[in-house]
Amino acid sequence: MSQVTLYNYFRSSTSYRVRIALNLKNIEYTYSPVHLLNNGGEQFSPSYKALNPMSEVPTLEHDGLVIGQSVAIIEYLEEQFPNPNLFPRDSQKRAKIRQFCENINSFLHPLSNLKVLKYLEDNHGYDQRQKEVWINHWYQKGLGALEAWLQKNMGRYSFADQVTVADCFLVPLVFTSERFNVDLSPFKNIMSVNSRCLELEAFRNAHPFRQVDTPVELRIP
Repeated sequence: MSQVTLYNYFRSSTSYRVRIALNLKNIEYTYSPVHLLNNGGEQFSPSYKALNPMSEVPTLEHDGLVIGQSVAIIEYLEEQFPNPNLFPRDSQKRAKIRQFCENINSFLHPLSNLKVLKYLEDNHGYDQRQKEVWINHWYQKGLGALEAWLQKNMGRYSFADQVTVADCFLVPLVFTSERFNVDLSPFKNIMSVNSRCLELEAFRNAHPFRQVDTPVELRIP
């Protein structure tokens, strides 16, 4: 297997998604930390911008390919390393799971993105509490839709009884929700699936508080 390198940040939810996928597929990779806050953000350094002009994490490097965006990375991993598969083989089931993931990626994730929150802070004077109120307002709508989806489709995991890419997206979303004190009490299905996923080694090892760049005060066993 050609060497795989993941440029990422311990607390980035999109990086968290890719780490889960890599672990589920048993892909060995080099963890290259990119600190999003130090020195104004290492993602803005010339060397990193040469890899990822969007100055974002994660970025995956493999076999001469450099690719950003977690959705594209995970789909690439699925094609290059198909076993175990994270997408169902049935096209209609794959479409359902892609819809679920895009609800997280396109609607929910940007609302808590560092760049968005920094804009609210710099241009509208938001403090931490106001940012949490903002996130909670929008997350309730998105989480409600995900909860209804799970009611129809979940088994042990987000889609029936096999771990899929939907779980790779859901678990980091719960982590972010908890980080910003979002009220998760109405979402029993979400929390049930999240709890079962976190019992699996692939998810535990990908957790933001177990990474090489996790600050000492945040590390968990």
